[in-house]
Amino acid sequence: MTKIKIAQFGLGPIGIETLKLAATKPWVEVVGGIDIDPEKVGKSLASITGEPAMGSAMVYRTLEELTENVQPDVIFHTAVSKIKDAFAQLEIMVRRGISVVSSCEELLFPQLREPELARRLDQACKDGGARLLGTGVNPGFVMDVVPVCLTGVCRQVKALHVQRVVNGSTRRGPLQRKIGSGLAPAVFERLFKEGKAGHAGLKESAALIAHCLGWDLSELIETGNAVVASQDIRTNHVEVKKGQCCGLHQTAVGKVNGEVRLTLDLKMYLEAQNPRDTYQIEGEPSINMVIQGGVAGDAATVASLVNAAPRLLKAPPGLLLMTDIAVPSVA
Repeated sequence: MTKIKIAQFGLGPIGIETLKLAATKPWVEVVGGIDIDPEKVGKSLASITGEPAMGSAMVYRTLEELTENVQPDVIFHTAVSKIKDAFAQLEIMVRRGISVVSSCEELLFPQLREPELARRLDQACKDGGARLLGTGVNPGFVMDVVPVCLTGVCRQVKALHVQRVVNGSTRRGPLQRKIGSGLAPAVFERLFKEGKAGHAGLKESAALIAHCLGWDLSELIETGNAVVASQDIRTNHVEVKKGQCCGLHQTAVGKVNGEVRLTLDLKMYLEAQNPRDTYQIEGEPSINMVIQGGVAGDAATVASLVNAAPRLLKAPPGLLLMTDIAVPSVA
């Protein structure tokens, strides 16, 4: 078995867990990491992750320093949510022929917000012979890839609706803060409108579904409202008083010729009861499916990144969508 040489860009909680899972795979050789944190640069990944399987792989400050010592086949990129922020990081990687699996939410369907940057990344991939993919659990699987797969047995689809309820208390600290925990409801809703809070990637999920179903959306409307705590809540990461924001209710609605054809409804808040992922497809045949408990967010995000790597390397060079590569499966 020829092993895939893996490096990690961004050694936050998700990046570290991605490395730890990758290191358990017999087809992976971890060769290094990249992070700007001076407390991590120059240290071994084994000491940072607590996993001896990392061997002598080190943390470098830049891609240039990494590639002076090792040449990865794939980089896991877990750093930012917006394409504008990720562009310079990603372009240099793919131009050097290194394929990238990224958790950047807007990269799930980059043509939606940044068509010119998407075009440039695609060309950079082709120039370097590399592949670039945005994925994750959501966006990247639960509210986009799964419903698209379900339509594969439909003769026709009239409308598609997805609801996701997530107990935010079970999620990592940065996400609990991103959904507004502890803020005044009005403050959260202002930050949401400014693009500084809330779940990133819901519109991208809707755009990917519409793309796959051949729907030309005349409107794609996103809303975000605070969920207000009815009692004091304390988690391992935040404290929320009664009356403060404890999460969000976010929706994306897609219309075709003025008619609602697509709705994505996300409720993510602390102590949410009956977490679940629910799908309704109005078509022939119609399909109704519920994943009781929902797909566990952080663990599934890490798995989606790692599992994508071998499938990505079998795809042609370019900026790819999740629906451009082989069906997701454990690797």
